Amino acid sequence: MKKRTTRTRIVVIGGGTGLSTVLRGLKKGPFDITAIVTVADDGGSSGRIRDDYDIPPPGDVRNVIAALSDVEPLVEQMFQYRFSQSEALGGHSLGNLMLTALTDITGDFSHAIAEMSKVLNVHGKVIPAANKKVTLHAELEDGTFIEGESRIPNTTIPIKRVFLSPGEIEPIPAAIRAINRADYILVGPGSLYTSIIPNLLVQEIGTAVARAKAHKIYICNLMTQKGETINYTAADHIAAIHEHVGEPFINTVLINDFEMPQAVIEKYKEENAAPVVFDTERITEMGIEIVKREIALINNDTVRHHAANVTKWLVEYVQKPQGKEKTRT
Repeated sequence: MKKRTTRTRIVVIGGGTGLSTVLRGLKKGPFDITAIVTVADDGGSSGRIRDDYDIPPPGDVRNVIAALSDVEPLVEQMFQYRFSQSEALGGHSLGNLMLTALTDITGDFSHAIAEMSKVLNVHGKVIPAANKKVTLHAELEDGTFIEGESRIPNTTIPIKRVFLSPGEIEPIPAAIRAINRADYILVGPGSLYTSIIPNLLVQEIGTAVARAKAHKIYICNLMTQKGETINYTAADHIAAIHEHVGEPFINTVLINDFEMPQAVIEKYKEENAAPVVFDTERITEMGIEIVKREIALINNDTVRHHAANVTKWLVEYVQKPQGKEKTRT
């Protein structure tokens, strides 16, 4: 009789392009994946659906489903197809409309996600951070407030904190169960204040993550972001996450060990962004293990996380005693 192979249980928390990019690699590893996805988006197709149907925005969830799916490329392309020639449908993606229709039919957003995941043969589970419409707010350093996820990146004033309304948001029980059962919890990558932190602002999720027995890894962003993290170092990103949760919990940070080409740096400079500075001494003082790897991939002067390299590292990492390795500089 063959010995049963136990797959490492990982929970990945985030949203946006960063999360879906990394998940495309992780689904090829020996992992039992649960993705907890932000539902704070209020712009574009997702925002229109959110307001018209009074449901969570489906965009980030749609991208994660596509990233974790195992279907023919043409089927995924169809799911991600965005209408452009119709005034009524313009800007909507087919996947967003399908998730909206399923939510309307079943009466439950999370159930619609589960059914769509079956159709697209998703590796693992996709769970929204909340099962109802929420609004993200930001308080800026000058005391002013911004309402709406899509408006926050447009600010020129540093962000003091972000918060959700309504204040009391019930998480989906499956999300808490996955966090409590996890061997590893990966936070990020993604926009710090609009993709990562909103998940942790659902109080029970933030508390469960902080107190879970799982080893917690922050996959650090590669570049700063206009309106959110200008001049932020790696330690600044971590400090913001800890401050919003209310206690430190990250055990390990994975940072990039690849020097950005000058042409890429100049391009991002035009967008008021730059490579994240990895202030390793300050991170070490926070009691956090630092791992450096070449996890950046550049395509057409656009920087993304190298999903295959992140996955390769994590596979090696979980096989080490207690999942630990020495800091490599």
